[in-house]
Amino acid sequence: MNTDKSAPTQTVLIVDDEAPVRESLETLMEDYFVVLKADSGEKAVKSIHETEVDLVILDVMMPGMGGMATLDAIMRLPDPPEVIMLSATDSARLGVQAVKQGAFDYIAKPFDSRELLKVAEKALEKRRLQREVNYLRSEVVKLSGFSNIIGNSKVMQEVFRLVQQICNTDSNVLITGESGTGKELIARTIHSKGQRRGGPFVPVNCAAIPQELLESEFFGHEKGSFTGAHERRIGKFELAKNGIMFLDEISTLRQDLQAKLLRVLQEREFTRVGGGHAIRVNAQIISATNQDLRELVSERKFREDLYYRLNVLPIHLPPLRERKGDIPLLVRHFLERVAYRLNRKVSDVTPEAMEVFQSYQWPGNIREMENLLERLVAFSSDQGTIDVQDLPNELVFPDPDGSGGAITGSKGLLEARDRFEKMYILSALRKSGWNQSEAARALGIHRNTLIKKMSAFGLSSRQG
Repeated sequence: MNTDKSAPTQTVLIVDDEAPVRESLETLMEDYFVVLKADSGEKAVKSIHETEVDLVILDVMMPGMGGMATLDAIMRLPDPPEVIMLSATDSARLGVQAVKQGAFDYIAKPFDSRELLKVAEKALEKRRLQREVNYLRSEVVKLSGFSNIIGNSKVMQEVFRLVQQICNTDSNVLITGESGTGKELIARTIHSKGQRRGGPFVPVNCAAIPQELLESEFFGHEKGSFTGAHERRIGKFELAKNGIMFLDEISTLRQDLQAKLLRVLQEREFTRVGGGHAIRVNAQIISATNQDLRELVSERKFREDLYYRLNVLPIHLPPLRERKGDIPLLVRHFLERVAYRLNRKVSDVTPEAMEVFQSYQWPGNIREMENLLERLVAFSSDQGTIDVQDLPNELVFPDPDGSGGAITGSKGLLEARDRFEKMYILSALRKSGWNQSEAARALGIHRNTLIKKMSAFGLSSRQG
Protein backbone atom coordinates (compact mmCIF):
# COMPACT_ATOMS: atom_id res chain seq x y z
CA MET A 1 0.00 0.00 0.00
CA ASN A 2 1.25 3.47 -0.93
CA THR A 3 2.00 5.18 2.39
CA ASP A 4 2.00 8.75 0.98
CA LYS A 5 -0.70 10.35 3.13
CA SER A 6 -0.30 13.89 1.83
CA ALA A 7 -2.92 14.02 -0.90
CA PRO A 8 -5.40 11.15 -1.40
CA THR A 9 -6.76 11.27 -4.95
CA GLN A 10 -8.72 8.02 -5.27
CA THR A 11 -12.21 7.66 -3.86
CA VAL A 12 -13.51 4.64 -1.95
CA LEU A 13 -17.20 4.17 -1.16
CA ILE A 14 -17.99 2.02 1.92
CA VAL A 15 -21.46 0.43 1.79
CA ASP A 16 -22.72 -1.34 4.92
CA ASP A 17 -25.91 -1.05 6.92
CA GLU A 18 -24.00 -1.37 10.22
CA ALA A 19 -22.56 1.94 11.46
CA PRO A 20 -19.68 0.36 13.47
CA VAL A 21 -18.46 -1.45 10.34
CA ARG A 22 -18.61 1.74 8.29
CA GLU A 23 -16.68 3.67 10.94
CA SER A 24 -14.08 0.92 11.27
CA LEU A 25 -13.48 0.79 7.52
CA GLU A 26 -13.31 4.59 7.32
CA THR A 27 -10.62 4.68 10.03
CA LEU A 28 -8.67 2.02 8.12
CA MET A 29 -8.86 3.78 4.75
CA GLU A 30 -9.02 7.53 5.37
CA ASP A 31 -5.23 7.96 5.36
CA TYR A 32 -4.98 6.55 1.84
CA PHE A 33 -8.25 7.48 0.10
CA VAL A 34 -11.07 9.97 -0.05
CA VAL A 35 -13.74 7.99 1.81
CA LEU A 36 -17.49 8.12 1.17
CA LYS A 37 -20.09 6.10 3.10
CA ALA A 38 -23.57 4.76 2.39
CA ASP A 39 -25.86 2.65 4.60
CA SER A 40 -27.88 1.11 1.77
CA GLY A 41 -27.56 -0.12 -1.80
CA GLU A 42 -29.90 2.57 -3.07
CA LYS A 43 -27.77 5.35 -1.55
CA ALA A 44 -24.61 3.72 -2.88
CA VAL A 45 -25.83 3.73 -6.50
CA LYS A 46 -27.01 7.34 -6.12
CA SER A 47 -23.61 8.34 -4.74
CA ILE A 48 -21.78 6.72 -7.66
CA HIS A 49 -24.01 8.64 -10.09
CA GLU A 50 -23.14 11.92 -8.37
CA THR A 51 -19.43 11.39 -7.62
CA GLU A 52 -16.59 9.63 -9.42
CA VAL A 53 -15.86 6.56 -7.30
CA ASP A 54 -12.85 4.31 -7.92
CA LEU A 55 -13.58 1.46 -5.49
CA VAL A 56 -16.65 0.20 -3.62
CA ILE A 57 -16.40 -1.98 -0.51
CA LEU A 58 -19.83 -3.59 -0.43
CA ASP A 59 -21.54 -5.70 2.23
CA VAL A 60 -23.49 -8.67 0.89
CA MET A 61 -26.23 -8.84 3.54
CA MET A 62 -28.21 -5.59 3.70
CA PRO A 63 -31.94 -4.87 4.07
CA GLY A 64 -33.78 -3.54 1.05
CA MET A 65 -31.47 -3.56 -1.97
CA GLY A 66 -29.05 -6.34 -1.03
CA GLY A 67 -25.38 -6.51 -1.88
CA MET A 68 -25.70 -8.72 -4.96
CA ALA A 69 -28.49 -6.53 -6.39
CA THR A 70 -26.36 -3.45 -5.70
CA LEU A 71 -23.38 -5.09 -7.40
CA ASP A 72 -25.55 -5.81 -10.45
CA ALA A 73 -26.70 -2.16 -10.58
CA ILE A 74 -23.11 -0.90 -10.28
CA MET A 75 -21.87 -3.17 -13.06
CA ARG A 76 -24.51 -1.75 -15.41
CA LEU A 77 -22.98 1.75 -15.17
CA PRO A 78 -20.92 3.05 -18.16
CA ASP A 79 -17.61 3.15 -16.22
CA PRO A 80 -18.21 1.07 -13.09
CA PRO A 81 -15.77 1.23 -10.16
CA GLU A 82 -14.06 -1.88 -8.86
CA VAL A 83 -16.04 -3.68 -6.15
CA ILE A 84 -14.83 -5.76 -3.19
CA MET A 85 -17.60 -7.78 -1.54
CA LEU A 86 -17.66 -8.33 2.24
CA SER A 87 -19.73 -11.03 3.94
CA ALA A 88 -20.04 -12.62 7.36
CA THR A 89 -20.53 -15.91 5.51
CA ASP A 90 -17.41 -17.59 4.14
CA SER A 91 -19.23 -19.08 1.15
CA ALA A 92 -17.27 -20.26 -1.86
CA ARG A 93 -20.47 -20.36 -3.94
CA LEU A 94 -21.34 -16.76 -3.07
CA GLY A 95 -17.78 -15.65 -3.77
CA VAL A 96 -17.76 -17.28 -7.21
CA GLN A 97 -21.13 -15.71 -8.01
CA ALA A 98 -19.91 -12.25 -6.96
CA VAL A 99 -16.80 -12.48 -9.14
CA LYS A 100 -18.89 -13.72 -12.08
CA GLN A 101 -21.11 -10.64 -11.68
CA GLY A 102 -18.07 -8.39 -11.90
CA ALA A 103 -16.71 -8.03 -8.36
CA PHE A 104 -12.93 -7.84 -8.07
CA ASP A 105 -12.81 -10.06 -4.95
CA TYR A 106 -14.82 -11.51 -2.09
CA ILE A 107 -13.59 -11.26 1.53
CA ALA A 108 -15.19 -12.91 4.58
CA LYS A 109 -15.75 -11.07 7.87
CA PRO A 110 -13.98 -10.67 10.19
CA PHE A 111 -11.30 -9.49 7.75
CA ASP A 112 -7.61 -8.83 8.23
CA SER A 113 -6.94 -5.10 7.81
CA ARG A 114 -3.67 -5.57 5.95
CA GLU A 115 -5.24 -8.12 3.62
CA LEU A 116 -8.14 -5.78 2.80
CA LEU A 117 -5.77 -2.87 2.06
CA LYS A 118 -3.67 -5.12 -0.17
CA VAL A 119 -6.73 -6.30 -2.10
CA ALA A 120 -7.94 -2.70 -2.40
CA GLU A 121 -4.59 -1.64 -3.83
CA LYS A 122 -4.71 -4.46 -6.41
CA ALA A 123 -8.28 -3.53 -7.39
CA LEU A 124 -7.34 0.11 -7.91
CA GLU A 125 -4.27 -0.87 -9.91
CA LYS A 126 -6.50 -2.98 -12.16
CA ARG A 127 -8.82 -0.01 -12.65
CA ARG A 128 -5.92 2.31 -13.46
CA LEU A 129 -4.48 -0.11 -16.02
CA GLN A 130 -7.87 -0.74 -17.61
CA ARG A 131 -8.56 2.97 -18.01
CA GLU A 132 -5.09 3.45 -19.48
CA VAL A 133 -5.72 0.64 -21.97
CA ASN A 134 -9.08 2.19 -22.90
CA TYR A 135 -7.44 5.57 -23.37
CA LEU A 136 -4.66 4.16 -25.56
CA ARG A 137 -7.20 2.26 -27.65
CA SER A 138 -9.17 5.45 -28.18
CA GLU A 139 -5.98 7.27 -29.21
CA VAL A 140 -5.20 4.54 -31.76
CA VAL A 141 -8.71 4.86 -33.16
CA LYS A 142 -8.29 8.64 -33.39
CA LEU A 143 -4.99 8.33 -35.23
CA SER A 144 -6.61 6.11 -37.84
CA GLY A 145 -9.19 8.72 -38.83
CA PHE A 146 -10.17 12.38 -38.77
CA SER A 147 -11.25 12.51 -35.11
CA ASN A 148 -7.77 13.66 -34.07
CA ILE A 149 -8.37 16.86 -36.09
CA ILE A 150 -10.87 18.99 -34.20
CA GLY A 151 -13.14 21.50 -35.93
CA ASN A 152 -16.70 22.15 -37.04
CA SER A 153 -16.03 25.49 -38.71
CA LYS A 154 -16.58 25.95 -42.43
CA VAL A 155 -12.87 26.41 -43.13
CA MET A 156 -11.98 23.18 -41.32
CA GLN A 157 -14.72 21.25 -43.10
CA GLU A 158 -13.06 22.32 -46.35
CA VAL A 159 -9.71 21.04 -45.01
CA PHE A 160 -11.35 17.68 -44.18
CA ARG A 161 -12.77 17.49 -47.71
CA LEU A 162 -9.37 18.15 -49.28
CA VAL A 163 -7.63 15.62 -47.04
CA GLN A 164 -10.22 12.97 -47.93
CA GLN A 165 -9.60 13.55 -51.64
CA ILE A 166 -5.81 13.60 -51.25
CA CYS A 167 -5.89 10.25 -49.43
CA ASN A 168 -6.91 8.66 -52.73
CA THR A 169 -3.94 10.06 -54.68
CA ASP A 170 -0.17 9.63 -54.73
CA SER A 171 0.78 13.18 -55.77
CA ASN A 172 3.00 15.58 -53.84
CA VAL A 173 1.25 17.69 -51.20
CA LEU A 174 2.15 21.14 -49.84
CA ILE A 175 0.64 22.08 -46.47
CA THR A 176 0.84 25.76 -45.54
CA GLY A 177 -0.13 27.55 -42.35
CA GLU A 178 1.26 29.43 -39.38
CA SER A 179 3.34 27.67 -36.74
CA GLY A 180 1.24 25.56 -34.41
CA THR A 181 -1.73 25.03 -36.75
CA GLY A 182 -1.22 21.26 -36.99
CA LYS A 183 0.54 20.72 -40.32
CA GLU A 184 2.27 17.49 -39.27
CA LEU A 185 -1.01 16.20 -37.86
CA ILE A 186 -2.60 16.64 -41.30
CA ALA A 187 0.35 14.86 -42.93
CA ARG A 188 0.05 11.92 -40.52
CA THR A 189 -3.69 11.72 -41.18
CA ILE A 190 -3.05 11.50 -44.93
CA HIS A 191 -0.60 8.70 -44.19
CA SER A 192 -2.93 6.78 -41.86
CA LYS A 193 -5.90 6.96 -44.24
CA GLY A 194 -4.13 7.01 -47.61
CA GLN A 195 -2.84 4.48 -50.10
CA ARG A 196 0.57 4.32 -48.37
CA ARG A 197 -0.65 3.61 -44.84
CA GLY A 198 1.14 0.24 -44.92
CA GLY A 199 4.49 1.98 -45.47
CA PRO A 200 6.58 4.19 -43.14
CA PHE A 201 6.00 7.85 -42.29
CA VAL A 202 9.41 9.55 -42.25
CA PRO A 203 9.45 13.15 -40.91
CA VAL A 204 12.37 15.49 -41.61
CA ASN A 205 12.53 18.94 -40.01
CA CYS A 206 14.65 20.82 -42.53
CA ALA A 207 15.32 23.66 -40.07
CA ALA A 208 16.46 21.38 -37.23
CA ILE A 209 19.21 19.53 -39.14
CA PRO A 210 22.54 21.35 -39.70
CA GLN A 211 22.68 22.42 -43.35
CA GLU A 212 25.99 20.62 -43.93
CA LEU A 213 24.36 17.33 -42.88
CA LEU A 214 21.09 17.67 -44.78
CA GLU A 215 22.34 16.03 -47.98
CA SER A 216 23.53 12.99 -46.03
CA GLU A 217 20.22 12.94 -44.10
CA PHE A 218 18.22 13.01 -47.33
CA PHE A 219 20.23 10.63 -49.47
CA GLY A 220 22.50 8.71 -47.09
CA HIS A 221 26.23 8.19 -47.64
CA GLU A 222 28.78 5.50 -48.39
CA LYS A 223 31.55 4.53 -45.99
CA GLY A 224 34.54 6.87 -46.35
CA SER A 225 32.65 9.42 -48.48
CA PHE A 226 33.68 12.23 -46.10
CA THR A 227 35.50 12.68 -42.80
CA GLY A 228 33.57 10.88 -40.10
CA ALA A 229 31.69 8.57 -42.50
CA HIS A 230 32.88 5.37 -40.85
CA GLU A 231 30.08 3.24 -42.26
CA ARG A 232 27.33 3.28 -44.86
CA ARG A 233 24.24 5.19 -43.79
CA ILE A 234 20.74 4.89 -45.25
CA GLY A 235 19.07 8.23 -45.97
CA LYS A 236 15.49 9.36 -45.37
CA PHE A 237 14.42 8.81 -48.98
CA GLU A 238 15.37 5.14 -48.74
CA LEU A 239 13.73 4.79 -45.33
CA ALA A 240 10.50 6.21 -46.77
CA LYS A 241 10.24 3.49 -49.43
CA ASN A 242 6.57 2.66 -50.12
CA GLY A 243 5.55 5.31 -47.56
CA ILE A 244 5.52 9.06 -47.08
CA MET A 245 8.40 11.48 -46.57
CA PHE A 246 7.32 14.60 -44.68
CA LEU A 247 9.55 17.64 -45.26
CA ASP A 248 8.70 20.17 -42.55
CA GLU A 249 9.85 23.81 -42.83
CA ILE A 250 10.82 23.24 -46.46
CA SER A 251 11.36 27.00 -46.91
CA THR A 252 14.63 26.79 -44.91
CA LEU A 253 16.28 24.47 -47.45
CA ARG A 254 19.40 26.08 -48.94
CA GLN A 255 19.59 26.70 -52.70
CA ASP A 256 21.98 23.86 -53.67
CA LEU A 257 19.84 21.30 -51.84
CA GLN A 258 16.73 22.72 -53.49
CA ALA A 259 18.32 21.90 -56.84
CA LYS A 260 19.16 18.34 -55.75
CA LEU A 261 15.67 17.79 -54.33
CA LEU A 262 14.17 19.03 -57.61
CA ARG A 263 16.28 16.58 -59.56
CA VAL A 264 15.13 13.72 -57.33
CA LEU A 265 11.48 14.69 -57.79
CA GLN A 266 11.93 14.92 -61.56
CA GLU A 267 13.95 11.76 -62.11
CA ARG A 268 12.56 9.74 -59.18
CA GLU A 269 16.04 8.51 -58.27
CA PHE A 270 19.15 9.60 -56.35
CA THR A 271 22.60 8.42 -55.32
CA ARG A 272 24.07 8.28 -51.84
CA VAL A 273 26.79 10.80 -51.00
CA GLY A 274 30.03 9.27 -52.27
CA GLY A 275 28.15 6.55 -54.18
CA GLY A 276 27.71 5.83 -57.87
CA HIS A 277 24.67 3.58 -57.76
CA ALA A 278 21.26 5.11 -58.62
CA ILE A 279 18.47 4.28 -56.16
CA ARG A 280 14.82 4.57 -57.20
CA VAL A 281 12.55 6.82 -55.13
CA ASN A 282 9.23 5.27 -54.16
CA ALA A 283 7.77 7.72 -51.65
CA GLN A 284 5.02 10.30 -51.65
CA ILE A 285 6.36 13.74 -50.68
CA ILE A 286 4.40 15.94 -48.29
CA SER A 287 6.00 19.32 -47.56
CA ALA A 288 5.00 21.95 -45.02
CA THR A 289 5.92 25.57 -44.42
CA ASN A 290 4.83 28.57 -42.37
CA GLN A 291 6.31 30.90 -45.00
CA ASP A 292 4.74 32.25 -48.20
CA LEU A 293 6.70 30.26 -50.79
CA ARG A 294 5.36 32.40 -53.65
CA GLU A 295 6.85 35.47 -52.01
CA LEU A 296 10.15 33.61 -51.48
CA VAL A 297 10.06 32.64 -55.16
CA SER A 298 9.60 36.30 -56.16
CA GLU A 299 12.55 37.20 -53.91
CA ARG A 300 14.61 34.41 -55.58
CA LYS A 301 15.06 32.65 -52.23
CA PHE A 302 13.15 29.56 -53.33
CA ARG A 303 13.26 27.87 -56.72
CA GLU A 304 10.10 28.40 -58.77
CA ASP A 305 10.37 25.01 -60.50
CA LEU A 306 10.70 23.23 -57.13
CA TYR A 307 7.72 25.17 -55.78
CA TYR A 308 5.50 23.86 -58.59
CA ARG A 309 6.80 20.32 -58.09
CA LEU A 310 5.92 20.42 -54.40
CA ASN A 311 2.64 22.34 -54.72
CA VAL A 312 0.70 19.78 -56.76
CA LEU A 313 -2.00 19.37 -54.09
CA PRO A 314 -2.14 22.40 -51.75
CA ILE A 315 -3.75 22.47 -48.30
CA HIS A 316 -3.88 25.68 -46.26
CA LEU A 317 -4.53 25.45 -42.52
CA PRO A 318 -6.20 28.59 -41.14
CA PRO A 319 -4.88 30.17 -37.94
CA LEU A 320 -6.96 29.70 -34.80
CA ARG A 321 -8.08 33.34 -34.80
CA GLU A 322 -9.93 32.63 -38.09
CA ARG A 323 -11.83 29.63 -36.70
CA LYS A 324 -12.97 30.89 -33.32
CA GLY A 325 -16.08 28.74 -33.43
CA ASP A 326 -13.81 25.71 -33.00
CA ILE A 327 -12.20 27.05 -29.81
CA PRO A 328 -14.69 25.51 -27.31
CA LEU A 329 -14.27 22.12 -29.01
CA LEU A 330 -10.48 22.38 -28.92
CA VAL A 331 -10.39 23.58 -25.32
CA ARG A 332 -12.51 20.67 -24.09
CA HIS A 333 -10.61 18.16 -26.24
CA PHE A 334 -7.22 19.21 -24.86
CA LEU A 335 -8.60 19.63 -21.36
CA GLU A 336 -9.87 16.05 -21.32
CA ARG A 337 -6.63 14.67 -22.74
CA VAL A 338 -4.31 16.65 -20.45
CA ALA A 339 -6.41 16.07 -17.32
CA TYR A 340 -6.37 12.32 -17.95
CA ARG A 341 -2.62 12.26 -18.58
CA LEU A 342 -1.89 14.30 -15.44
CA ASN A 343 -4.51 12.40 -13.40
CA ARG A 344 -6.40 15.56 -12.48
CA LYS A 345 -10.16 16.10 -12.21
CA VAL A 346 -10.35 19.41 -14.11
CA SER A 347 -13.27 18.89 -16.48
CA ASP A 348 -14.31 22.26 -17.95
CA VAL A 349 -13.85 26.01 -18.06
CA THR A 350 -16.35 28.60 -16.86
CA PRO A 351 -18.32 30.61 -19.47
CA GLU A 352 -16.30 33.71 -18.52
CA ALA A 353 -13.00 31.88 -19.09
CA MET A 354 -14.28 30.47 -22.39
CA GLU A 355 -15.15 34.00 -23.50
CA VAL A 356 -11.54 35.00 -22.83
CA PHE A 357 -10.30 31.99 -24.83
CA GLN A 358 -12.50 32.98 -27.77
CA SER A 359 -11.47 36.66 -27.76
CA TYR A 360 -7.72 35.94 -27.55
CA GLN A 361 -5.77 36.01 -30.85
CA TRP A 362 -3.69 32.83 -30.22
CA PRO A 363 -0.48 33.85 -32.07
CA GLY A 364 0.93 30.38 -31.32
CA ASN A 365 -2.28 28.71 -32.53
CA ILE A 366 -3.25 25.20 -31.41
CA ARG A 367 0.18 24.40 -29.99
CA GLU A 368 -0.03 27.47 -27.74
CA MET A 369 -3.50 26.44 -26.56
CA GLU A 370 -2.47 22.88 -25.76
CA ASN A 371 0.61 24.03 -23.83
CA LEU A 372 -1.41 26.62 -21.90
CA LEU A 373 -4.09 24.11 -20.91
CA GLU A 374 -1.43 21.68 -19.72
CA ARG A 375 0.00 24.42 -17.52
CA LEU A 376 -3.45 25.39 -16.19
CA VAL A 377 -4.35 21.79 -15.39
CA ALA A 378 -0.97 21.12 -13.75
CA PHE A 379 -1.37 24.18 -11.50
CA SER A 380 -5.10 23.79 -10.92
CA SER A 381 -6.57 23.27 -7.46
CA ASP A 382 -8.42 20.18 -8.77
CA GLN A 383 -11.77 21.92 -8.24
CA GLY A 384 -13.21 20.78 -11.56
CA THR A 385 -13.24 24.03 -13.56
CA ILE A 386 -10.86 26.71 -14.80
CA ASP A 387 -12.02 30.30 -14.21
CA VAL A 388 -10.83 33.72 -15.39
CA GLN A 389 -8.63 34.23 -12.33
CA ASP A 390 -6.68 31.09 -13.30
CA LEU A 391 -5.71 32.56 -16.69
CA PRO A 392 -2.42 34.42 -17.33
CA ASN A 393 -2.53 38.20 -17.80
CA GLU A 394 -1.67 38.04 -21.51
CA LEU A 395 -4.91 36.14 -22.14
CA VAL A 396 -7.23 38.26 -20.02
CA PHE A 397 -5.64 41.55 -21.06
CA PRO A 398 -4.16 40.94 -24.54
CA ASP A 399 -2.13 43.51 -26.43
CA PRO A 400 -4.42 45.36 -28.89
CA ASP A 401 -1.95 44.69 -31.74
CA GLY A 402 -2.75 40.97 -31.49
CA SER A 403 0.78 39.93 -30.62
CA GLY A 404 -0.37 38.01 -27.58
CA GLY A 405 1.41 40.07 -24.93
CA ALA A 406 -0.32 41.87 -22.08
CA ILE A 407 -1.62 45.35 -22.90
CA THR A 408 0.44 48.34 -21.79
CA GLY A 409 0.24 52.13 -21.82
CA SER A 410 -2.62 54.49 -20.94
CA LYS A 411 -4.95 53.18 -23.64
CA GLY A 412 -4.13 49.64 -22.64
CA LEU A 413 -4.87 50.41 -18.99
CA LEU A 414 -8.35 51.71 -19.86
CA GLU A 415 -9.07 48.69 -22.03
CA ALA A 416 -7.84 46.37 -19.29
CA ARG A 417 -10.06 48.08 -16.71
CA ASP A 418 -13.13 47.90 -18.96
CA ARG A 419 -12.47 44.28 -19.86
CA PHE A 420 -12.01 43.25 -16.23
CA GLU A 421 -15.11 45.18 -15.15
CA LYS A 422 -17.20 43.55 -17.86
CA MET A 423 -16.01 40.05 -16.95
CA TYR A 424 -16.55 40.73 -13.23
CA ILE A 425 -20.11 41.97 -13.76
CA LEU A 426 -20.92 39.12 -16.14
CA SER A 427 -19.70 36.58 -13.59
CA ALA A 428 -21.89 38.12 -10.85
CA LEU A 429 -24.94 38.13 -13.13
CA ARG A 430 -24.50 34.49 -14.09
CA LYS A 431 -23.99 33.43 -10.48
CA SER A 432 -27.21 35.21 -9.50
CA GLY A 433 -29.19 33.70 -12.36
CA TRP A 434 -29.35 37.20 -13.93
CA ASN A 435 -31.17 38.59 -10.92
CA GLN A 436 -30.05 42.20 -11.17
CA SER A 437 -30.80 43.14 -7.56
CA GLU A 438 -28.90 40.13 -6.21
CA ALA A 439 -25.99 40.74 -8.57
CA ALA A 440 -25.83 44.43 -7.59
CA ARG A 441 -25.67 43.51 -3.89
CA ALA A 442 -22.86 41.03 -4.60
CA LEU A 443 -20.98 43.73 -6.54
CA GLY A 444 -21.58 46.37 -3.87
CA ILE A 445 -23.24 48.83 -6.26
CA HIS A 446 -26.75 50.25 -6.76
CA ARG A 447 -29.06 48.35 -9.12
CA ASN A 448 -29.38 51.42 -11.39
CA THR A 449 -25.59 51.59 -11.67
CA LEU A 450 -25.53 47.94 -12.65
CA ILE A 451 -28.18 48.49 -15.34
CA LYS A 452 -26.18 51.39 -16.82
CA LYS A 453 -22.99 49.30 -16.91
CA MET A 454 -24.85 46.37 -18.46
CA SER A 455 -26.06 48.68 -21.21
CA ALA A 456 -22.57 50.13 -21.73
CA PHE A 457 -21.00 46.67 -22.02
CA GLY A 458 -23.84 45.21 -24.08
CA LEU A 459 -24.70 42.57 -21.48
CA SER A 460 -28.04 40.81 -21.49
CA SER A 461 -29.51 37.60 -20.13
CA ARG A 462 -29.28 36.08 -23.63
CA GLN A 463 -25.55 35.60 -22.89
CA GLY A 464 -26.29 33.53 -19.78
